[in-house]
Formats: sequence, C-alpha cells, structure tokens
Amino acid sequence: LVRLVESGGGSVQAGGSLRLSCRAFGITSNTICMGWFRQAPGKEREGVASIDAHGTTVYTDSVKGRFTISKDNAKNTLYLQMDNLKPEDTAMYYCALKGGRYASSWFLHLWTGRDGYWGQGTQVIVSS
Repeated sequence: LVRLVESGGGSVQAGGSLRLSCRAFGITSNTICMGWFRQAPGKEREGVASIDAHGTTVYTDSVKGRFTISKDNAKNTLYLQMDNLKPEDTAMYYCALKGGRYASSWFLHLWTGRDGYWGQGTQVIVSS
C-alpha cells in the first residue's frame, strides 16, 4: 500500500522561503508521476508543479521562477522549494502520485485525481 507523508509547511512573511517534502512509502517502481497541488479556502484545487518518470517538470504559471520541484529516487522523496512566497500562495499543499508513464503536463493539468495516491496535506501561510 502506497502512503505519502508531507512535511515542511508553516507560516512565513512575504518574500520568505519554505521547502516541502513528501516521502513515499510502499512504491516499487520509479515509473511514476508525482506532483504538488494546493487548495485555498473557497477555491478549487490547482496543480502547482509536477515531475514525470523522465524527470520532465511542469509548473503552473503563477509559480514559475519562484518554485522548484525535485525528486530524490534513492530516498523516495519529492520536494518543493518555494522562494519569494506571496500571500496568494497561502493554501493547503498536497503531494500526489500516480503510477505509469504519464506526461507531467497531463498530470498537473488534466488528471482528475482518481486512481492515484494523496498525502494528508501540509499548510502554508504567507503573511503580507
């Protein structure tokens, strides 16, 4: 059974940085797509960044140049380095994983969230 455990959220002032981590337990292959999604109160969930089995990364426009997604296969851990944070980045951040050779762009923008795995979420609060 696959389990995802996030950590690294917190409260920072605008312009600050945070690094989120997502440790994956129970995976048996690196042919997977992983990514970060977020949901702010009263808003729909949106994809933030993703990385596919080839290492191709995709970002939503609002975080390009500020966030960096990376994955350490040896540690089965996904990261999201978030720099120059803005109040509009405030949200619950979720790590997600889907097995298979899916393009990171599809995973971030078109995946329905089904037939995959989700973490419990980690809160990010950015104050102005």
